Amino acid sequence: MAREINTVGVVGFGTMGAGIVEVLARTGLAVKVVEVDAAGVERGLGHLEHSTKRAVKREKLTEAENTALHSRVSTSLDLTTLADCDLVIEAVPESVELKTGIFKQLDEILKPEAIIASNTSSLSITEISVVTQRPGKVVGLHFFNPTQVLKLVEVVRTVVTEPDVITDVVAFTERLGKSPVVIGDRAGFIANALLFPYLNHAVKMLESKYATREDLDAAMRYGCGYPMGPLALLDLIGLDTAYEILDTMYHQSRNRLHAPAPLLKQMITANLLGRKTGRGFYTYDGPDSPVVVKDAQTPSEVDSAVPAREIQRVGVIGTGTMATGIAEVFAKRGYDVVLRARTLDKAEKAIGAARKSLDRAVSKGKLAEADRDATLARITPAVEFVELADCDLIVEAVAEEIGIKKEVFAALDEVCKPGAVLATTTSSLPVIEIAAATSRPEDVVGLHFFNPAQVMKLVEIVETISTGADVVATARKICLDLGKRPVHCGDVAGFIVNALLFPYLNDAVKMLEAHYAEADDIDNAMKVGCGLPMGPFALLDVVGLDVSLAIQRTLYMEFREPGFAPAPLLEHLVTAGRLGRKTGKGFRDYS
Repeated sequence: MAREINTVGVVGFGTMGAGIVEVLARTGLAVKVVEVDAAGVERGLGHLEHSTKRAVKREKLTEAENTALHSRVSTSLDLTTLADCDLVIEAVPESVELKTGIFKQLDEILKPEAIIASNTSSLSITEISVVTQRPGKVVGLHFFNPTQVLKLVEVVRTVVTEPDVITDVVAFTERLGKSPVVIGDRAGFIANALLFPYLNHAVKMLESKYATREDLDAAMRYGCGYPMGPLALLDLIGLDTAYEILDTMYHQSRNRLHAPAPLLKQMITANLLGRKTGRGFYTYDGPDSPVVVKDAQTPSEVDSAVPAREIQRVGVIGTGTMATGIAEVFAKRGYDVVLRARTLDKAEKAIGAARKSLDRAVSKGKLAEADRDATLARITPAVEFVELADCDLIVEAVAEEIGIKKEVFAALDEVCKPGAVLATTTSSLPVIEIAAATSRPEDVVGLHFFNPAQVMKLVEIVETISTGADVVATARKICLDLGKRPVHCGDVAGFIVNALLFPYLNDAVKMLEAHYAEADDIDNAMKVGCGLPMGPFALLDVVGLDVSLAIQRTLYMEFREPGFAPAPLLEHLVTAGRLGRKTGKGFRDYS
């Protein structure tokens, strides 16, 4: 028979503890909270009051419900007040010494059948449980911040956790309206084990001045649809918390990707902890405020002092989805476009694809018929490279093979007028190698559009060591004119988005390969726990496992980082022809 959980204790009344208390009290449970001092209690009640008042203001809670919620919460400085609790959730800072000390005391105070749970996001539940006389009744109960909003709860079992305890805790979390995922005891569990190496990698990119904080965050928001960029998310989590989680993961895994970036330690020492101190990677208008204010690192709104080149006529090379999308985007904005293909038939078909896309926009009421016709009239088919001779900008969007791209650029070098900007849409190949096929590497730049180009806002502007400053300025001006969000980065494999995204996807495959969790649970953890639009396996199947493997191999060969080595399971699936949705079978089967 399932145990009744009616009275719940919470130890720790910080941001996380206050969020857990609110969720419990909203469900109608009596909640007893213990803090170390009166100041901690006052801060916690302030967090709770602020959150519930906001809920009332947004009409998600009535005044009567708010009053009833607060009446269910009692506070104390004494752990013995928790003696009659059925479940106690510890939510104190990430220190194993602090947590084990509390668990020892709770073990002596609580009734024998009571469950003790830790909200730790990275520490070993086994190590915490063994200090008690009831290790079978100790679990991890990892809520995500903000607890009031995020549905995921990781229920962490150890090798000695009693099965009925897991059953009861899962039922309890479902009663709270949460989505529980049961997993084993390893550092980072699911979500943090995948999330924090990605965040750490972003810090290392900033540390090396590879890209600005704004561009790093914009790249992941606009390129992947993430709700927050990695640096803004670190500010929300707290840099000290992130450091502790990464450090714990590193000591268990010895994986260099988990070793905290030195910049994190420096910022923590300077008390730049994120939103809670009012300064982190960004500056806020006060402690605990989400409002970003300008600081010394904020980029100027004035465009570069370097004048951009005049662009009126644009050449697009290729007939695939990317090429036709780019041609459509330019033509919609009033540019004359020459679409070059290997045969006239292929060029006409590509223009036909653009017509279908524009027709869809008309049918959805997003485009007038006259604008569609005017857009199509601006696109001219071409076969010979010489037909691009009077173009001011040429955008190459052919197959992702270095040999093919170099041939195209060598041909362009022969026919294009002096001063023409030559751009490649490569997503992973070295732009400088493509530029070296010409006698004008200073005119070559990467313009990595994202698919579908008509919809996706992001464009990565890739500057090589040879690219002229006026060419970079021209690329930026063009992107802004197209209504895109340009981000600048160096000519390094993966640029920003792929360099951050694919190691995370590869880590997810390794997690599945190790039988730590099922693909559905991992996808659910990242969607529900981190607010991502798709889980890693759903995304891999959409991208294509062969494409993903090729990008991961490129990253590994560029950085020679052992943690970037492609997961063997990914290689095996590609060898077996399971490439994702395009073949009907990938990590999942599709009808």
